[in-house]
Amino acid sequence: MKAVVQRVRSAKVEVDKKVVGQIDKGMLVLVGVGKDDTREDAEYLAKKIVELRMFEDGQGKMNLSLAEIHGGILVVSQFTLYGDCAKGRRPSFDAAADPAKGEELYNHFVAQLRQANCPVATGVFRAMMDVSLVNDGPVTFVLESTK
Repeated sequence: MKAVVQRVRSAKVEVDKKVVGQIDKGMLVLVGVGKDDTREDAEYLAKKIVELRMFEDGQGKMNLSLAEIHGGILVVSQFTLYGDCAKGRRPSFDAAADPAKGEELYNHFVAQLRQANCPVATGVFRAMMDVSLVNDGPVTFVLESTK
């Protein structure tokens, strides 16, 4: 699995001009599922994100995790993270999971975040979404599950 994690002051996602997920301070997580990914990948990535110390302490150092700042997570499915643009002009999505597997692992990932007692909001899997955010920093990390 791959995730782009952005530290935000606020973020929201809309489907058909209706807000379906929204957070204040916390993380916007764009997550993609690869065809070889497993439930263990989802669990690893969720744990890594929840424990990631990307928020500033009183001295301005990134020493605080999401729980320590009482932040939320907005999770948005993003299969295009598995787009391969190396050849030609059109991305190949051969490495992305099929929609059924992608949705199952996406839901498992979200469930793992919720088990960590984090406020979690989500987009709608496979929907066309409008995502808005106020990036804090900006601070952005790209994470991948390990094999």
